[in-house]
Amino acid sequence: MVAALAGATLFTACDDFIDVPPTGVINDDIAYSSPDEMVTAAYAMLGNCWYSYPFNLWPYGDVASDDAMKGGSGVGDTGYHPFEVWSSLTNDRGELDELWYRLYCNISRCNRALIALDAKGVEKLGEETTKQRVAEVKFLRAHNYFKLLRIWYNVPWIDENVVNDGSHESINNFKDGQSDEQYNAEMWQHIIADLEEAYNVLPQAGPNSTGRAHKAAAAAYLAKIYLNLAYGDGYEKNNKSGNVNKDYMQKVIEYTDVVTKSGYGYLEDFGDIFLPEYKNSKESVFAVQTSDYESDGTKFGRANWSNMLNGCWGIWSCGWDFNKPTMDLVNAFKTKDGLPDFDSWNKSDDYPVNGHANSQKWDPRLFHTVGMPTFPYKYEAQYTLTMDNSRNPGDYGYFASMKEVPQRSKGETFDQPWQAFAMNDYVFRYTDVMLWRAEALVELNRLPEALQIVNDIRLRAKNSVGKHIAYAADQCDIALYPSFSNQEYARKAVRWERRLEMAMEHERFFDLRRWGVASTTLNNFFKHEVAAQYEGKTHAAYYGGAFFTTEKNEYWPIAYNQLYYVPGLYHQNRGYQN
Repeated sequence: MVAALAGATLFTACDDFIDVPPTGVINDDIAYSSPDEMVTAAYAMLGNCWYSYPFNLWPYGDVASDDAMKGGSGVGDTGYHPFEVWSSLTNDRGELDELWYRLYCNISRCNRALIALDAKGVEKLGEETTKQRVAEVKFLRAHNYFKLLRIWYNVPWIDENVVNDGSHESINNFKDGQSDEQYNAEMWQHIIADLEEAYNVLPQAGPNSTGRAHKAAAAAYLAKIYLNLAYGDGYEKNNKSGNVNKDYMQKVIEYTDVVTKSGYGYLEDFGDIFLPEYKNSKESVFAVQTSDYESDGTKFGRANWSNMLNGCWGIWSCGWDFNKPTMDLVNAFKTKDGLPDFDSWNKSDDYPVNGHANSQKWDPRLFHTVGMPTFPYKYEAQYTLTMDNSRNPGDYGYFASMKEVPQRSKGETFDQPWQAFAMNDYVFRYTDVMLWRAEALVELNRLPEALQIVNDIRLRAKNSVGKHIAYAADQCDIALYPSFSNQEYARKAVRWERRLEMAMEHERFFDLRRWGVASTTLNNFFKHEVAAQYEGKTHAAYYGGAFFTTEKNEYWPIAYNQLYYVPGLYHQNRGYQN
């Protein structure tokens, strides 16, 4: 009898425990009755990143390209090494799984915000504000889907309707009877539809409209998508370079028109673009917002955790020396009579030495982009770089990335054992948008207009010496193009300008893929970098086994964990094993 009573008490206690609402979880009824708070929660996910799932995609855009090596203590430090050599890339990388999962978490927030707006938006916010909030959330959802499609080609479309009917685990990344190209095209139309709705509703905000989505940002996204689609779907066999979709290029012109008329412009000094005190300048069309604890009153601030590995070794208190610029990139900044040295830039490995100018001159943007021994790091003489500031020079050489970190004297937002910075992540900056426009103008054979854009950008670079890099003035030489003599030359000039202007801003691999030259460029790069020397020392021996394979490496494999969460639900990308 005692045992029976004890058992009855136990089961009663268990029932009481099970009935207690969980803590730290927002009840659906409360969430869906708070539409504006749910929109804020969707925005908050923009910066919920980490080095293993960086939303700015630096391992995918920089490390996977000829601009950067992984860095760190060696090839086993993080799972990103296969991203830089491609030949060993498989679907068991935990970073691939984490990024997929986190981006879909972001999308889930967007979908739930849309449900809340549908349920209580008009009642609590009014019709006009609700309409605007829906547009903002669809912009955010498109932003996350854009990243997913950039990496994985075919991904499942999960929207608010899927959330409502609970069909997540039956939505796949293909359709019976469709080729993967057809499915991919359909996915892009979903994203375009979200962005078009956003574009048609959002206010015409301009510079200093920090944080919230606006019409010019939606226009920039649409321009970027149409620019990419104009060349094909990313696979080299389908690339249309030389026969691009002219209608799509015209859309690039039309949407970039909106950005140019919205008050944005070139920030006067190139170096200022990458200092936190200028992070919401006229150069910033849309950016993920960050803060430090001193300005926002929190313990750690709203830091940029995507770049937490990329501080310089021995300068930052816990700089881990990742995302290391290549010799190939440094060589690309060489000039001859002030213009890019298209013919001889990579025939020898050269690098400037502070105080020792010679006949080799450089585009000034090199000194704003790459930290090099003998030069002040991020303009501060008390933090001059030496060869000791490379953590593993035998693998990764002696250069350091600078754009994504603030000046050392400004300190870290958080340190020990990780560092983080109050550096915004640009989604679009004005010069980036204008280079898309120049690219479209070239393909439409409107060469004088493209020339003007490129020369405006070069003029800003020319005027970006005295304020921050006066110590390198005698090593800089940059001139304007007198003309673009033909379309082929203009195309080469614009593409080169993109590399110099956007170096280490996580776009390079995606540019190479769009142009259909990733395999040629990267396989040549591997051969060069493995033999490159700094002060007689070589590095990057691991590139000896690197190779980029077409019909495979244009995209990354879908992670094993995603493929087998519901077996058979997803198809693997072409060329990879399940």
